[in-house]
Amino acid sequence: MYVLALIVFYCVLIIAASLLGGWLPVVMRLTHTRMQLMMSGVGGLMLGVGILHMLPHGISECGNSIDWAMGSLLLGLLTTFFLMRLFHFHEHVPVEEEYPGIAADDHQHGGHLHCEHEHNHSGHHGHAHAGSEGKMRWLGVFLGLSLHTLLDGVALAAGISAVSHHQPQTISLLGFGVFMGIFLHKPLDALSITFIMRQSDWPISLINIVNLGYALMCPLGVILFYAGYNGLEDSKQFMVGMALCFSAGVFLCISLADILPEVQFHSHDKAKLSLVMLLGVLAAYLIGFTEPGGLHNHSHGPTTPSAETTSPPTSAPKPTGT
Repeated sequence: MYVLALIVFYCVLIIAASLLGGWLPVVMRLTHTRMQLMMSGVGGLMLGVGILHMLPHGISECGNSIDWAMGSLLLGLLTTFFLMRLFHFHEHVPVEEEYPGIAADDHQHGGHLHCEHEHNHSGHHGHAHAGSEGKMRWLGVFLGLSLHTLLDGVALAAGISAVSHHQPQTISLLGFGVFMGIFLHKPLDALSITFIMRQSDWPISLINIVNLGYALMCPLGVILFYAGYNGLEDSKQFMVGMALCFSAGVFLCISLADILPEVQFHSHDKAKLSLVMLLGVLAAYLIGFTEPGGLHNHSHGPTTPSAETTSPPTSAPKPTGT
């Protein structure tokens, strides 16, 4: 019962974060530097969660089968990579190649995400998306991010199920690391969709409907995971391990192939952005202390053989007297 309540609690917070991210362009103006700092921190957090939490626990749930675990990791990474190639999603902020001079202007008069840049650079960008193809550009971003957030829902459900399997009576924040990686990343994703829709002059009512639909994708992923999870009685633990490794590949691809490169190629605030990224990794490490010890210490892990080999040889034959 506690696990179900925790999942519902996480899903409600993720929905709220997605809705808030989608509403940000409407209710406030975001500076370029602040967006870059947010992305650096979230990229570092997702990198740390994928490597320090999801991958090691996924390997353990797979019965320490490295081949299966790494294969699932690679599949998750490639799936996310090709989704990004196909749908061209995760357009979080205007980058310097698209808006020349934004980094310099950012410190002088607060480079914003909105129409100032559209007007200043209309000579080479203002009519790039003028036709019907431009108005529908948000749809590809929405589809790609929706598939991605379905995988986030799978990751969240798998992370909670894995820990609850070993410590079902533990009253603690199961899967908190996975939740934080998703919770902090969803506003950026929702912002991508609504920002593109606002650029294409879609009505606010439709933007709000699309934003709500996207916010519900992660809970849908949770439901889909448990639908399959309950249908595989004999291999639940292995399925959880494969899902965790797959999700680790998703997190690694998002952080290393999308968020962090976008931050790295900016010529300004290098030290500040690097520090925030490292703080994100540190936060992922510290999150491990908020979760049950079973997240990193498994009785069926590699410690079992060593325990057996170090036990005293009580059954060794005694020398016979002559």
